[in-house]
Amino acid sequence: MTTRYVHGYSAPETRRLGDQADTLAALLHADTVYPPGSRVLEVGCGVGAQTGHLLAGSPGADLTSVDVSAESLSVARARFGEQVTWRQADLFTLPFPDNSFDHLFVCFVLEHLADPTAALRALHRVLRPGGTLTVIEGDHGSAYFHPHSEPARRTVDCLVHLQPGDALIGRRLHPLLTAAGYRDVTVTPRVVYADDSRPDLVEGFTRNTFVAMIEAVRADALAAGLATDTEWDEGIAALRRTAEPGGTFNYTFFKATARNP
Repeated sequence: MTTRYVHGYSAPETRRLGDQADTLAALLHADTVYPPGSRVLEVGCGVGAQTGHLLAGSPGADLTSVDVSAESLSVARARFGEQVTWRQADLFTLPFPDNSFDHLFVCFVLEHLADPTAALRALHRVLRPGGTLTVIEGDHGSAYFHPHSEPARRTVDCLVHLQPGDALIGRRLHPLLTAAGYRDVTVTPRVVYADDSRPDLVEGFTRNTFVAMIEAVRADALAAGLATDTEWDEGIAALRRTAEPGGTFNYTFFKATARNP
């Protein structure tokens, strides 16, 4: 089962994913550490934006990374070479025997799927009994900012509408994992807050990650009739002001861990 990646596969999108991963590495990955020799599967690795941080945090682990896109895998392989075992595969039909992995890592994948519960259930097969699953997702409804602007909010909502899956999925990770049959489910919010005192976050997250993500769906939003040219330009200008002096931006990611029965 495949789905359309709303952000596309352009070079700017590859840069955006890298900026996001590097800016948020400490927030999202500091407590992700796998023992030497453990078998780890990264599901939906894309261009490898998160892969480098998995390698850095668990250098002794045996990492396999899969993605449905051959183009994205080519980019990831060019970056990390033979440090990782690469496979092109759909997560619903993974080409591995039962109980192949000790740990699964799934980051920014479920939000793009029509049936995330079915995806989580499909992953049971390749995870050994008692093995761990880590899931990280965002929630675009958690974005709030100063100066407040309804045009900016409506522009963000365009992406929420366009996303084939659920752009608000972060808030429901616990019920999703529970419904999919995992145990010992724990979810923690990971909050990003950027203002003038945190210029690295303003640049790396507000401007280069979030605003860039919204800007990239302009053509799709206009084609879908979600905004006029004037409305879009007004909303983007207001969103950009949150990354200028005096602006602030807040967003919440959610990180879940669970065990296979």
